[in-house]
Amino acid sequence: MALKKISLLFMIICIYGCYISIISANDECQLSRNNDMVDDCNCRISDLNQINNQRLYPLLRQIVQKNYFRFFPINLKKSCQFWPQDGQCSLRTCAIKACSLETLPENLREKFNSNKPSERINTKQDETNQVQCPTVDTNSSLGSVDKNLSEEHKQTIEDWMKFDDMKSENFCDVDDETSTELEYIDLLINIERYTGYSGVSTQRIWSAIYNENCFFLPDSIPYYNLRQKRLNANKMCLEGRTFYRLVSGLHSSISIHLCAQYFFPIKNGGYTGLDGRWAPNLDEFKNRFDPETTGGEGPTWLKNLYFIYLIELRAIYKARDYLESQKYFTGNDTDDLHTKKLITDHLLKEIEPFSNRFNENDLFQDGNEQLKIEFKEHFHNISRIIDCVGCDKCKLWGKLQIQALGTSLKILFAENPIQLQRSELVSLINGFTQLSTSIYRLEHTFKTCLTKHTEL
Repeated sequence: MALKKISLLFMIICIYGCYISIISANDECQLSRNNDMVDDCNCRISDLNQINNQRLYPLLRQIVQKNYFRFFPINLKKSCQFWPQDGQCSLRTCAIKACSLETLPENLREKFNSNKPSERINTKQDETNQVQCPTVDTNSSLGSVDKNLSEEHKQTIEDWMKFDDMKSENFCDVDDETSTELEYIDLLINIERYTGYSGVSTQRIWSAIYNENCFFLPDSIPYYNLRQKRLNANKMCLEGRTFYRLVSGLHSSISIHLCAQYFFPIKNGGYTGLDGRWAPNLDEFKNRFDPETTGGEGPTWLKNLYFIYLIELRAIYKARDYLESQKYFTGNDTDDLHTKKLITDHLLKEIEPFSNRFNENDLFQDGNEQLKIEFKEHFHNISRIIDCVGCDKCKLWGKLQIQALGTSLKILFAENPIQLQRSELVSLINGFTQLSTSIYRLEHTFKTCLTKHTEL
């Protein structure tokens, strides 16, 4: 799995194999000329603003405060597969506040304890408090395990794993819930906001993520010439455009959260202290989205937020039978019943009118399985890139929101009855809530920053 590898076959299919679909969808493409329409979707942004800000946002905020959706299992100790992890967060707010075992619902406490290794008898500790196993025989090499593999065998196993990944319905890596390195994080006390994590490290993360897309045309070959590649997005087939707009919409949502919850340090005697205040940063928002500072691209990035919003909304509604069958068990019967009622009697009914604004059946037509495999492979790569983030809180929300999007794609393209792990369901609802919050922020926090060119 080479990060810089872009499948030639995938490029050819995207560039030449989809022109017919572009021509046939010409009327739909005209929607992009109307600022109030979401590209490739039959939906008005003004309608989405109304239903989200008045109905869905308050409802979702209530749902994610329920214990079932409050705790997210994650392994923050996975190593970066692509480069040395050298990025550092400049603020203490970058650190994760792990929840205590006592705060977890009963069933999660049992699972957490079952993942921990049992105590071993006859162990001893050296002066550094490291546990050592007792020596059984003097020739330890007789009983040692040879963990060395030949390069050929390593490659073979990697091919096996890659094959298994592509045969599964998952579009991203999901942390092993039996791992001893798994932690449950309380999302309510670790909200997504500015952490000070910036500079070369964050640029490398986003450059790598964008470069894992399929929308590269021959005139945008240089690996890091991202602007040129972004401007080519509309020339690509629906699959290429969809992939790019999902990543771009997620990027926009994350940026909005960081601008809405920005840290302004208090300067004491000319030195910046650790204390400060949290408030919206209007200048930072303008810098990230104003047409004058983004070469005219900012409004498009904001529109892509609505695109990914519709994709995840569509996935939640498509999984309605599965969602209605869940007990949302935490051990508190009253709370569990209320959680289920909020999902089945309110959320699913509220999103129904907008549940068919994007049609996933338009993708991967004519049985083009190779294109679907490539699409999935690139998304897996993106989920692994998040392990390279050098800020725990950024990594937490990055992994959660990538998993939410991957879970949405899994639902939309599942060939079998939908089955989700608990962490996938938790990420799906929380990820959609983050998108909903971003749209709410555009109206209630940053509306004065939106010029006549960026009005949505």
